[in-house]
Amino acid sequence: MSTSLSSALPSADLESAAPFTLSPLTPGCAQIAARRVHACVGISPFNGYFHAQRIAGLARWAVTEFEQAHFFLPDSLAVHTLEAVGYPRDRALFKARRQGQHMHNKITTALRELGVPDPDSRVLTSAALTAHPRYTELHQQARQLFDTDPAFRTACLAAGGWVLERRLPPGTAPTTAQLLIASDYLLGELPLFLDTPAIAAVAESVFCYHQTPDFLRQLFERTLACTPEPNQGYLTVEA
Repeated sequence: MSTSLSSALPSADLESAAPFTLSPLTPGCAQIAARRVHACVGISPFNGYFHAQRIAGLARWAVTEFEQAHFFLPDSLAVHTLEAVGYPRDRALFKARRQGQHMHNKITTALRELGVPDPDSRVLTSAALTAHPRYTELHQQARQLFDTDPAFRTACLAAGGWVLERRLPPGTAPTTAQLLIASDYLLGELPLFLDTPAIAAVAESVFCYHQTPDFLRQLFERTLACTPEPNQGYLTVEA
C-alpha cells in the first residue's frame, strides 16, 4: 500500500517538491525518502514522458531536495525492448545507442544548467554499470532466479508484458518469445531496485520513477525470492 509523505515530511518539504506528487511504496520507503540522502531518478529511453522540460524539472527537484542524486539511464537495455517488438539486432543496437546518447545529453544539460559539477558522473548508464561488481553480482543472481524460481519468472514475464503492451499494436498479445526478450530489460534494471546504495556508494537511496508496475510492488512488499536491501526505497514521482 502506498504511504503518503505527508506523514513523514514537514509541509514545507512537500511544497518544495511541487510540481511533483510523491508516493513512497511502503512505510520503509517513506522513512528513507524523508531523510533525503540520495535519489536515483529513472529516465527511460523511447518514452515521451521524458521530454527536455520534464527532465529539467526532475533534475531541479532531485538536486534541490536530496543531498546527492544520480540518474539511471537504461541505454543498452533498450535493445531488448526493441528486439521484442520486432527490430533486427543490428537495427536495435543502433537505435538504442543513438537514443541513449540523446537522453544522456538531455540529463547532463539539465544538470549543467543547475551548476552541478561533472554532470556526466551523475548519470548511471546500463552500459557502464556492467563493469560494476555489485551490479554484476545482483544481475547474475536475478538471472539465476529467473531460470530456477517459477514465481519469480512469472512475475518478470508479467512485467515484460506490461512494457510491451504500450508498444505492440492494439489488441495484440505478446508471444512467449517476446516476453522472454522483454524480461531481459527488467533483469538489467533490477540491481538498481535492490541495492542502489552499494552501486552509487551512498548510505541509502530511493529509486524514483513516475510509475509503479506490479512487479515492484511485489518486490518491495517482499513476496518475491529476492528483496531490496533495508536501505533501498522506491518513490513514485508523478508530474
